[in-house]
Amino acid sequence: MTYRTALVTGASKGIGAAIVESLIAEGLTVHALARNRDALQVLQAQLGPHVKPLVADVRDHEAIAAALGGAEIDVLINNAGGLATVRALHEQSAEETAEVVALNLTAPLQLIRLLLPGMIARKRGHIFNLTSTAASGVFPGTTTYGAAKAGLSQAGRILRFDLAGTGVRLTEIAPGRVETDFYLKAFDGDREGLRKRMYTQQRPLGPADIAAVLVAALRMPDHVDIAELIVAPSEQAPGGHTYPPGPQR
Repeated sequence: MTYRTALVTGASKGIGAAIVESLIAEGLTVHALARNRDALQVLQAQLGPHVKPLVADVRDHEAIAAALGGAEIDVLINNAGGLATVRALHEQSAEETAEVVALNLTAPLQLIRLLLPGMIARKRGHIFNLTSTAASGVFPGTTTYGAAKAGLSQAGRILRFDLAGTGVRLTEIAPGRVETDFYLKAFDGDREGLRKRMYTQQRPLGPADIAAVLVAALRMPDHVDIAELIVAPSEQAPGGHTYPPGPQR
């Protein structure tokens, strides 16, 4: 492993925390970014001093830059995201729509813009964008989320063209259903309802599954870039069509 440092967003729980743990096991120093200071301190207590808590809102790239203080970041994992509601676009508020775009598209792009110059100068770097199968599949009530993740996916394709030959790799990981608290806000905090609705009919992925895939891509020789990965539960296959009742053409 030639990489020494990483920045993981959304690091306090779920997929982010699992990624932090896996990177620490690989010998990296990890700047763990999240808003929850207490959760980050617990993570540091569990994993040791190579976890560097970074308390910030992922949308505030200026505050993040100040907190990093010029630290050289070799690996950026854009994991943080959010889904305010699972409702049709016309039933969302303007604020909900803007929040989803800011978290899932604008924030990752700003962090890439912030850290790429250093990676290119050192001829060493790897960016991971965690998108979603919602970027390419149709899931009702996720118009803004799916559009934002699809935008990040397309941004990665263009960036790979721009970065060819620089020594910086870019990998997109698009998970299917993972058992985390990601949908908890959309379920109005009803954890048991979320579990029954999302995670009991088919076996979901776990955060450690995504972390394992990420580390496998990171370990590849530097002339190999695993560009795009879809990681789905073996019992989930997005797709298909349903038609509302009434006359059909």
